[in-house]
Amino acid sequence: MRYRLFGQTGLRVSELFLGTMTVPDATECRRIVEAYADAGGNVLDTASAYGESESMLGSVIDRRDRFLIATKYTLSRDAGDPNASGNHRKNLVLSLEQSLRRLRTDYIDIYWVHIWDRHTPIEETMRALDDVVRAGKVLYVGISDAPAWIIARANTLAQWRDWSPFAGVQVPYNLLTRDIERELLPMAESLGLTVAAWSPLAAGVLSGVVDAPDGPRGSERVNLRALTARDRAAAAAVRAVAEELGATPAQVALAWTRSRSAAVHPIMGINNTAQLAENLGALDLTLPADEIRRLESAVEFQLGFPCDFIAECEPSSFVFGDTATKVDGR
Repeated sequence: MRYRLFGQTGLRVSELFLGTMTVPDATECRRIVEAYADAGGNVLDTASAYGESESMLGSVIDRRDRFLIATKYTLSRDAGDPNASGNHRKNLVLSLEQSLRRLRTDYIDIYWVHIWDRHTPIEETMRALDDVVRAGKVLYVGISDAPAWIIARANTLAQWRDWSPFAGVQVPYNLLTRDIERELLPMAESLGLTVAAWSPLAAGVLSGVVDAPDGPRGSERVNLRALTARDRAAAAAVRAVAEELGATPAQVALAWTRSRSAAVHPIMGINNTAQLAENLGALDLTLPADEIRRLESAVEFQLGFPCDFIAECEPSSFVFGDTATKVDGR
């Protein structure tokens, strides 16, 4: 396992993050965490809303300082309480204290805003996050599932007001879900943010179970009846490339996600150590350019406006003059 810096910080994070939402029990959790650590992994991702995930993780971590614990807040702690959810200060403080108790620790390495709350001013969220960082209860902050313009505005405010900025974004990303390539990924690369990619196997669709002879295996929960023609085309392309390269479909799907940008760190949703070992094999797999094109041609994707429009205009002499094609970009 190699390491990259977390956003515009000096924190070293491993190439693959470990998601703990789907770990079945504490015994298996301990095995998975130990195997992940033995491979060099150090980021453990959970959330306040992932059932018993935080408590389970807190019960099995023996070498606390060797790991980067990442958890999230926003989602409701009490469905009947209007202030038990959202990104306002009250929910942030109470959610953080709950997570600290469950995780049996006195600080969180990476604290993610779980989803954008349109009712809370981003100024309030950023100031409240900065307060818990200054208090030593949180070391770094990030945001999940939010528009690019909100994230850019939040970090501009943080820069102007000397608050702790977001160092990373967490988004869904896989061969079937490439929406982040329109705005979020270019923004993250421009601002130097780490991209934690959840569902890199598209909820199991790209893991090889779709066209397996015996159907979905083990704890995979792929509803075959709900699959679209696009889903099946992507799964078939991934399996074909895997067979040619002597890899598994899951490894190919993860390798594709990692090939798109050095900023991307896939979050592996793991159920058992065998699945972890298979996913870790993606670290040794480099997809040839031809295979990347083959995978992407199997499923239609368009950037849309304004990205495609700008790309078409860029070489135009009408837009940028006769020397448009003679300018070398950064």
